[in-house]
Amino acid sequence: MSTFLEAVRKASLPGVWSQGVKLARAGAVSIDARDGADTTYRVRVTDAPVAPTVTLYVLEGEWTCDCGGKVDPCQHVAACAIADAQGLTSPADPGASSATAPAPAGPSRLAYQLGRRGGTLLFERLVVAPDGQETELEGSVATRVTRRGDLLPSHDDLALDRVAQGFFRGVVPVVKVPQLLELLESAKDVRLDGHPVRTSRAPVSPVVKLVDGKDGGVDVLVEAARGVSEVVACGLVRLGDTLRPLREMALTGERLELLPQRKHFAAADLATLAGEVLPALEARLDVRVRTTRVPGRTSARVRPRLLFELSQGFHAISVLPLIVYGDPPAARVDGDRLVHLGGPVPARDIPRERTLAVELRERLSLSVGRRVDYEGKEALRFAERLRGFGDEVDDPEALLGHAALVPQVEITGDDLDVRFESEGGGPTVRRASVLAVLRAWEDGFDVVPLDGGGFAPLPATWLSKHGALLAELMEARRDDGTLSKVAIPTLARLCESLDHPAPPGFSALAPLVEGFTGLSAPELPADLTGTLRPYQLEGVAWLAFLQTAELGAILADDMGLGKTLQTLAAVKGRTLVVCPTSVLFNWAAEIARFRPGLRVSTYHGPRRVLDPAADITLTTYGTARTDTGPLSASPWDALVLDEAQAIKNPDSQTARAVYTLPARFRVALSGTPVENRLEELYSLAHFTNPGLLGGLSDFRVRYVQPINEGDESVVAKLRAKIRPFLLRRKKSEVARDLPPRTDHLLYVELDERERTLYDAVRAATKRDLVARLGEGLSVMEALEALLRLRQASCHSGLLPGHSAPTSSKLERLVEELTTLAAEGHRALVFSQWTSLLDRVEPVLARAGLTALRLDGSTRDREGVVRGFQRDDGPNVLLLSLKAGGTGLNLTAADHVFLLDPWWNPAVEDQAADRAHRIGQDKPVFVHRLVAKDTVEERILVLQEKKRALAEAAIGDGGAGMALTRADLLALLE
Repeated sequence: MSTFLEAVRKASLPGVWSQGVKLARAGAVSIDARDGADTTYRVRVTDAPVAPTVTLYVLEGEWTCDCGGKVDPCQHVAACAIADAQGLTSPADPGASSATAPAPAGPSRLAYQLGRRGGTLLFERLVVAPDGQETELEGSVATRVTRRGDLLPSHDDLALDRVAQGFFRGVVPVVKVPQLLELLESAKDVRLDGHPVRTSRAPVSPVVKLVDGKDGGVDVLVEAARGVSEVVACGLVRLGDTLRPLREMALTGERLELLPQRKHFAAADLATLAGEVLPALEARLDVRVRTTRVPGRTSARVRPRLLFELSQGFHAISVLPLIVYGDPPAARVDGDRLVHLGGPVPARDIPRERTLAVELRERLSLSVGRRVDYEGKEALRFAERLRGFGDEVDDPEALLGHAALVPQVEITGDDLDVRFESEGGGPTVRRASVLAVLRAWEDGFDVVPLDGGGFAPLPATWLSKHGALLAELMEARRDDGTLSKVAIPTLARLCESLDHPAPPGFSALAPLVEGFTGLSAPELPADLTGTLRPYQLEGVAWLAFLQTAELGAILADDMGLGKTLQTLAAVKGRTLVVCPTSVLFNWAAEIARFRPGLRVSTYHGPRRVLDPAADITLTTYGTARTDTGPLSASPWDALVLDEAQAIKNPDSQTARAVYTLPARFRVALSGTPVENRLEELYSLAHFTNPGLLGGLSDFRVRYVQPINEGDESVVAKLRAKIRPFLLRRKKSEVARDLPPRTDHLLYVELDERERTLYDAVRAATKRDLVARLGEGLSVMEALEALLRLRQASCHSGLLPGHSAPTSSKLERLVEELTTLAAEGHRALVFSQWTSLLDRVEPVLARAGLTALRLDGSTRDREGVVRGFQRDDGPNVLLLSLKAGGTGLNLTAADHVFLLDPWWNPAVEDQAADRAHRIGQDKPVFVHRLVAKDTVEERILVLQEKKRALAEAAIGDGGAGMALTRADLLALLE
């Protein structure tokens, strides 16, 4: 037995020695490395994730083991001494075995591979088998040891394993580089791009050189330290065969591997370089100045002082307290830094700076470098306190308080001159702009900034009486300062409120203010063949007055009250009519009927040509959108939009196109000026009278938001604003001789199969809708998501993957139509889905009912209408809501069926009024088919909300409410 082995045996406890014998005989010992007489071993321990590392220093008679055991020597040291003496070791590294004697197979080992891709550092772990074959480690080291047992990991190996688990696809985060370097220091096999390297945590400091730059400037060059052979990635450099981190990563940009880096300081910035940048660099790095262009620092003692930078806004003073050096300031304190402002760089007096900061806090409750805003009267009170600092204030005028403002109003013609003047607080008169006064008042402040500096209290009492009217008039001013004619009603109210005489020429526009009472009878065209009813004569007089005044009009009479006839009787000169394609023929027919003496041209289709001699040119919204240029070549005497809800979205391309068409008189015709949102009314008003309701964003703040929140006062204000330019009469008010219209609901019970399918669709729709509303789904998008649920209420064959020859709703429809046909009645049947109409047609045919159809694919629309209107026409006309819901006269029918109710009642009313209009001599019955216990019943509730919204804007109802997410979820209950 060798001397060393004997020394180990004597030092070992008997039990420890016995365990060592078992480990040695079990082949648990492998050689990790040899260094002369010193040998490092790894000992595999059953069920242990780590193989302890043992080093035997034979010549010194010493040993170490990292197992952390309390016994010395431990069983691992004993096993290594026995295995080495008896030849029971296997090499962990095949290269460590004897060149002459084959070594027994040992365990595999770990190697660590570093690489780079772009600016990123990559980390890979390899398993090296005893025969030298290498494979990438899959999973964790601990898992490999547990499952295969062919690795002898060290504690550092396991630590590296834990760190590597957080690397996504092997990419090393920059923050993990120091920890990775530390753990790799003890690793035996580390490689960079396949080449062996070592790692060290000792940082390498870049070198900063200041050299001459172009145009009299200085370049600051940051270079890698001497001996750096390569900049790797993530702040790592290579010195020889060792990887080390760079110091001061922030000094070289986001990518330290881009060293060297150069920053140029222009000649004008050299003082900043000397006073701020250079001291900071010298405190952290090795700086070598190789230029004479860097300015020196002043040796004179300059005491710091307080300086207050003031600026004033519409209703506030903004103060920034500073500590500066010199007068004028050469530098200022910014936290712990000194910012150079010009001249020699001063030496800092930090104790004095601290004294000034304390004084600032105690006297004014301010902090150095922190801006504070004072509003309203607080601004004036702060100004008084700050006056005690005298010359330390850079804008003393901003501190002046003045006497209350006195309004001066002059109204001459279309010119409104309003001034707010203050005669106190100084030798001269000080003024505030009208816009500044109104802004301060609307924002709820009680002072306003004066022109040239200073503040004055607002004339609060005067503004409470007249401010709202003045604000409206300011919005209506043109670029040259004069008032638009649309502001006449508001100007009249201001004159009355101020007891100010009306301006000259005002009497000609008095009807705008007086509700158009007493308008003289209109002069009707000589070729007019129709007989106008009294309310239609009033409408023509109203239109004629506005045309003479060159103001626009929104004629919003109920559908069927003859808006087309009134327009034809009123317009004069060269007229352009823009309408949906579906009613082009109707306009041509109406003109031929009521104004046969007019020359009519239709500008539509692929070969369209403008007829300059035409009295009336008919075109479509689509053509107006694409042909803005030709249609704008010369101004029109009148521009008429029929079914003007087509421009209900003011941001749409169609709306923007018609806004630009030049015309002296603009008319918007719509029985439903508000269908869903108040912005629709804004679009019509903006088309007819630009500027009447201000800008769109301002309209939303002033009107839409308060009305949606139920503010009745804003409802009244909006009505008063648009009343002179919007005329709306209801059938019940002006056409009492029109036969009555009766609306009633026809409830339908779903059969068992339909009910089962509906309930399944409802459950799926509710889950989806709740989830998507939580993700920010808009109300309109959510309404579209209800499509399948609505279809399931009408006909299961509308759902993908389902088919059915008929449905409960269609059977009820046929039953009603059969009875009506037997009694000599004729009916219109509307659906928004042509696919549902496809299913209605065969059901009607089987019942022996005759029918025509009109939808978006119908080419001869006029022929279909004439065919139905004939005395011997069919029993039924099937129509899609989109193609047949507007602009058609279908008075041959006295019954209207709506197959699929939807949340917008205006669309349904338009459809019903195809039959209930002037020319109808029979009572009209409107039937809504509603499936019981379905979403359709909830839709009826939402319809009432939409009616309230329209009434709020143009009728006499209460304020409407916008649809909420709670409303949508209620549809699914």
